[in-house]
Amino acid sequence: MNKIRAIQPDTLRQKVEDAVREAITSGVYAPGERLIERELCEGLGVSRASVREALRRLEAEKLVHTVPHRGPVVASISVEEARQLYALRAVLEGYAAHEFATQATDAAIQQFGRAAADLREAAGSGDTDCVLRAKGILYDVMLSHCGNDLVRETLRGFYSRINLLRATSLMHPERLPHSLAEIDALVAAFQARDAAKAEQLARLHVTNACAVALKQLAFRIAQTSLDAVS
Repeated sequence: MNKIRAIQPDTLRQKVEDAVREAITSGVYAPGERLIERELCEGLGVSRASVREALRRLEAEKLVHTVPHRGPVVASISVEEARQLYALRAVLEGYAAHEFATQATDAAIQQFGRAAADLREAAGSGDTDCVLRAKGILYDVMLSHCGNDLVRETLRGFYSRINLLRATSLMHPERLPHSLAEIDALVAAFQARDAAKAEQLARLHVTNACAVALKQLAFRIAQTSLDAVS
């Protein structure tokens, strides 16, 4: 009798999709860079069909888009598009934080506190990927216990695209300490069951992150333009 189940096709496709998504959001592939199917197949050790399916799914998330005569490339985000994403994220995260403060169990609030502590520990390591994973876990706790599946699904769709910017903004030396302090304040608001304060803090956290991300994005776009003409 087999003690281990064979990998199902759906499981393999999900793993390929997750691997390519992580490579994009962590900066392994830069905005505008081609995603060559053959290289992805060789690097991941999978078939071209699996890679194509993953790219189709990531195109639906707007992380990838297909350019005529070039094929799939990593999507770029304009300053205005980023501003709009962060504006909507602030509204939805503020709502999620408000509902989490009122609806989450004591165990869920304790779990959020532990996730915040893990985030602080990850930040101390200086490993961007580790910090992004810890931040993702933190949000998963809040969104899984805010009582609104639609808000959770919508925000999770945003995070893939926002991660294109979050890595640079979150790890910015002037932003990181403030970000951690804002999360700690949010933990305190949840523990006090202060929904209004939690909503205010969640919105502020996103607004502050937006300011840094937009500044970094504008600089990157300007640098790219200079490199193109030099």
